[in-house]
Amino acid sequence: MMNRLKQIFTLTLFLSFFMSFAQERGPMAEKIKITGNVIEKTTQQALEYATVSFINSKTAKVVAGGITNPKGEFNIDVTPGIYTIKIEFISFKSVEITQKNLKESTTLGTISLVEDAAQLNEVIIRAEKSTVEIKLDKKVYNVGQDMLVKGGTVSDVLENVPSVSVDIEGNVSLRGSDNVRVFIDGRPSNALNMAEALRQIPADAIDKVEVITNPSARYDAEGGAGILNIILKKGKNQGFNGSFIASAGIPETYGLSANLNYKTEKLNFFTSTGYSYRTNEGGGFTNSEYFNPDGSTNKFIYENRNTERTRDGINTKSGVEWTVAPNTFWTNSISYSENGGKNRDRVNYNAFDSNQDFDSNSYRLNNGNDQGKNFEYSSNLIKNFNDEGHKLTVDGSFSRSTDKDDSTIDGVNVTFPDRSTTNTTQNEKLQKEYLLQADYVLPLGKGSQFEAGYKGNFNNLNKDYDIFSSDNGNNVGDFLSNTLEYKEKINALYTQYGFKVNKFSYLFGLRWEDTNIDVNLLDTQEYNNKKYNKFFPSAFANYEISDMSSVSLSYSKRLSRPRGRFLDPTPNISSNINIFRGNPDLDPSLTDKFDIGYIKRWDKVTFNTSMYFENTTDVFSFVRYESGEFVDGTPVILSTPINIGKEQKFGFEFTLNYSPIKKWKLNGSFNLYNTKTTGDFMYTNSQNEIVVQNLDNEAFSWFSRVNSRLTLPYQIEWQASGMYFGPSNTAQGRSLGMYMVNTAFSKDILKDKATIAFNVSDIFNSRKMRSETNLPSVSSDSEFQWRKRQFNLSFTYRINKKKTDRDKNAPKNTEEEGGGFPG
Repeated sequence: MMNRLKQIFTLTLFLSFFMSFAQERGPMAEKIKITGNVIEKTTQQALEYATVSFINSKTAKVVAGGITNPKGEFNIDVTPGIYTIKIEFISFKSVEITQKNLKESTTLGTISLVEDAAQLNEVIIRAEKSTVEIKLDKKVYNVGQDMLVKGGTVSDVLENVPSVSVDIEGNVSLRGSDNVRVFIDGRPSNALNMAEALRQIPADAIDKVEVITNPSARYDAEGGAGILNIILKKGKNQGFNGSFIASAGIPETYGLSANLNYKTEKLNFFTSTGYSYRTNEGGGFTNSEYFNPDGSTNKFIYENRNTERTRDGINTKSGVEWTVAPNTFWTNSISYSENGGKNRDRVNYNAFDSNQDFDSNSYRLNNGNDQGKNFEYSSNLIKNFNDEGHKLTVDGSFSRSTDKDDSTIDGVNVTFPDRSTTNTTQNEKLQKEYLLQADYVLPLGKGSQFEAGYKGNFNNLNKDYDIFSSDNGNNVGDFLSNTLEYKEKINALYTQYGFKVNKFSYLFGLRWEDTNIDVNLLDTQEYNNKKYNKFFPSAFANYEISDMSSVSLSYSKRLSRPRGRFLDPTPNISSNINIFRGNPDLDPSLTDKFDIGYIKRWDKVTFNTSMYFENTTDVFSFVRYESGEFVDGTPVILSTPINIGKEQKFGFEFTLNYSPIKKWKLNGSFNLYNTKTTGDFMYTNSQNEIVVQNLDNEAFSWFSRVNSRLTLPYQIEWQASGMYFGPSNTAQGRSLGMYMVNTAFSKDILKDKATIAFNVSDIFNSRKMRSETNLPSVSSDSEFQWRKRQFNLSFTYRINKKKTDRDKNAPKNTEEEGGGFPG
């Protein structure tokens, strides 16, 4: 399998390079280099993707051209001659340099473009950003253009991001790995339950999502698979402007949000506030066959689950950006959220004997309530020493969050009413986090740059959880109660240096992190300390084949610290025979990442492909085994994460943006990978025998995503997307394939001041996680659906803000710039 994959990848890259060179080669003639840079005259900011065309003065035909890079620079090879040079950018007046006699390599200097008021008043499709922007070191997903997520949450947004997948429980993975680090506005999120935290942020508050699969030393070393940076909206247009969004859906869902800002010459006040109420209906089953020690069938138990979850809450972020001086910007903001909800799960059990004759029926009814509050203050200072990129950035933040959830689980045996149990759970969590960061950037001449910085992250969490149990009304005391104490101190230093030699760009970095983590269970006096410090090198090389294509090679060492549900020992006992629980004694895993990337741009197509290899030690893996406890003679199966050994992943992915006509945009992504895992797991079974299970496994998997956006008659926008996740083998069974299709329609009304949109999520109600598990004592088939098909209608109204407005007066946000190549 590995050899076959390597052959496919090699052939694909060879054909890509061949096509590129074949198109770019022309008559053998000595050429000269014409360079320069394009900026916006008002703000002096670089204009990326501005078009530079060289027109033959005699034939009036374009004979050469290119586009500007992220710094607004262009470098174009032309044959000596007399040309008219035309510089263009959407919504700006073009600039022409006529009858320019080019005899030798020269620079045109800085070319300033001014906005064209007539063009700005036209709301046209080509003035919008692509939903997905492909860059060599990252992919940027622009949420504002996506109708499919209107009225949704961040989890809905991430489902549409290239290279990212979200399982039915809301857990995020990147390139098939869930060891991914999530940032909010460039700051790490340490939520204990990341899946739930992402469901609390409305999609309408998100500006864009950056996917960084191989981060440089500038970023946290944590996240073996990479980093997702979720950037919230912050208006920057002059004067007062903003938008209001109202939405409603089936199952019962409501939302109302506002994104407003008021900008003067020195101050920019902004706020993003929203209220939402959501209902999620789901369900599934687990059908199990239990075996005797001799391998014969003992009995069958079929579990059916129905779930209903409701959540309502308010989220707000408000702040002010102060232009202290023309080169100094200071932003302060406060975020607050308050969310609550109810959970109702009913699990029905039908038991049959070895001949599949009915034996008994029972059910467990779980009624739960939860409430959480979160407060965060953050401050960001940017000092630009000159216009060449010499700057200092300082960030600081403090956050405090509280969560409380209670539930009552009643177990009733319908066949034998005298058998009943009641479990009451109470959970309270308090978390405080402090962050301090400083980044310094110093250009050292044309094409070279030095960076250095410090980051301190200090996190304290206390969680009390109590589970009280009664049998037939008799109190039998505490069951699995404890107090979790989590203390994390991480200090980091980094430096990196980038430089450019002709068409080659290099970036070398080194990061050092010192980690001290305590994971303690106070009631049972179980103490776990993880203390270590390590160096994390990174190296990137990029070769510009032409202005329209380039190839890159990168390496980085990454770290994955166990977080969230991996560590949380609170058991999920909605089922009393299939229980999930985290493992506080998990060790971090280390990953060496290698990536070869290639990007090619044509007029209507952008193609990006990469081949990657990851080698991970102490990898996390979920296992199922007998806990040693029984319920009416049935062994309780516990699911938990462990460190099992080593994992090697070899994969290939590509992303394609294609616009066949002005009114139609297509983008798609495809990722396939082969994963080889080696390791053993030891446990004691129900017969008090020590079992050593070999978890060696080799699995091939893939997933694909296609998104289409088309302008229909009467300026109706139609968008559709489809996703498919291929099946794969696991060490204890198999995960089956899953697909989902979404669609949406929108129409601008009220002279383009408002937009009405309708979307359907999971049209065929097919987003169901299905798996097979085979253990010596039990064999199970499972299916679970977190959320059923949903319909949603939204209305957006804009105040003094056109649909195509962009951030014209914004200072550079360093959280969005790190990890690139010097230009």
